[in-house]
Amino acid sequence: MNGVQILLIAAAGIAISALAHRRGMQPGLIVVTLAAAVSFVPGMPRLELESELLLAIVVPPLLYSATRAASFSGFNQNLRAIVNLGVLLVVLTAGALGVLSSWLLPSFGLAAAFVIGSVLAPPDTITTVSHGAELGLPRRVTTILTGESLVNDATALTLFSIAVGAVSGDHATWGGGIREFFYNAGVGVAIGAGLAAATLSIRKKLRNSTLETALVLLVPFTAFLLAEQVHASGILAVVMAAFSISINTSMDPRHQYPGAYRTRLQEEAFWPVVDFLLETFVFAYIGLQLRFVVEELRADEDPGLTRTLVAAGVLLLAAIVVRLVAVYLLFGRWRLNELLNRRRREADPERARRAEEHRARRMRGRKRFDTPLGPPTARETLVVGWTGMRGILTLAAAAAIPETTSDGRLFPGREAAQAIALVVTLGTLLIQGTTIRWLVRRLGMDVRAEREQAAAMRAHGEEIAAGAATGTEDGDFDRRRNALSRAVMEGTLDEETARDLIGELDLRQAAEHTMPKLP
Repeated sequence: MNGVQILLIAAAGIAISALAHRRGMQPGLIVVTLAAAVSFVPGMPRLELESELLLAIVVPPLLYSATRAASFSGFNQNLRAIVNLGVLLVVLTAGALGVLSSWLLPSFGLAAAFVIGSVLAPPDTITTVSHGAELGLPRRVTTILTGESLVNDATALTLFSIAVGAVSGDHATWGGGIREFFYNAGVGVAIGAGLAAATLSIRKKLRNSTLETALVLLVPFTAFLLAEQVHASGILAVVMAAFSISINTSMDPRHQYPGAYRTRLQEEAFWPVVDFLLETFVFAYIGLQLRFVVEELRADEDPGLTRTLVAAGVLLLAAIVVRLVAVYLLFGRWRLNELLNRRRREADPERARRAEEHRARRMRGRKRFDTPLGPPTARETLVVGWTGMRGILTLAAAAAIPETTSDGRLFPGREAAQAIALVVTLGTLLIQGTTIRWLVRRLGMDVRAEREQAAAMRAHGEEIAAGAATGTEDGDFDRRRNALSRAVMEGTLDEETARDLIGELDLRQAAEHTMPKLP
């Protein structure tokens, strides 16, 4: 792939996205559809990157950017729901779609079928979250979906690497794969935490927003490659590094220093541009593969084009149904347990007293906004179950399936997996992506009380910031930010409100330094 082709893809993506936004459509869906059509233009060359290079370039910065916006306290409050969706549901989905793939395409073998299952397992819930306010989603739903998007990527790509290793013969048993899973997770988290600590230490010494942003741009790639080098989870390393750096640079007074506001503002403007360019590239890249994948499937008697398309249609429906059923089962079991426990406490006052004492001990030391929440409501469950659109990770993982195994054999089902990933992604975007707005409106999810609470919390945060002001220019801004951070740590202010107010303080401080002083 040469530089001119990359520039043409980026330019076309900008034009298409601008048009899609004006029409209220999803840019990714339009880009991948048009790219697929362009692939059939006579003489169009095939654009292809090495599978390892594609994952290493595309996934780390996208995941880092998504993690930056996540709320640590919201993650803690909804940890059970996030783990259910981001770990259990992904494993169940990969297993179910893998078994179904082995039945639909038996010539590939079970391990290769599980590669397909792991590629199709993770939904791109962050796309829904980005339109949460516009759709009228409750704040809890957006928090759960944001947390899921971070955890499910790591789970799915870890399963993907295990399944690819099984096809290549890197590990002979599923037991070995399970051990590798826990090794991947533990070492990946440790690498991410260590890299975050080193980055935070270096940033304070640079005191230059350009250099600091350049340093942070290297973090997702460094975390990913370091972890992959020791055969650990690069995705978990990126998530841990992003979480640690983000929460410390915005909330921890120990990591505040003169001029830090410039770096925060620069990063807020920088990362959305990176997201847009990479997402556009991946959607266009996978679409441009369509003609060549179709030609290879036509030339291949097993499974062939027709059987692959039938399998893709079945897997598309299965992906939608499995998520809906599994979400209802996971959250429904949670609600049932809560109901049974409440009835037991009502029937046995002594038991209720002991349960309350146990809960008080568990909650001791927790902040107000870290307290775990109960199970989602039935309406929230339905919305979460319907947000199963596949996206960037599915397309990137499919494109990253290696061409050959470690012993030089052609990787079984690579072209079929890419075609299936494209069909499932397009199908879920068309079926679920275009109906989620209607579903939310039909359910009548009233977020007015929630918005009133958010407005009251914001007013409380403004009072905290104003109370810390003394009118001494830069020091005044620092005191206000520190007061907001302390309020979060003390549990009297939620993290999202504090971040919004700190961002506004950064803008005001920047404006004060750029506007000419009046005589």
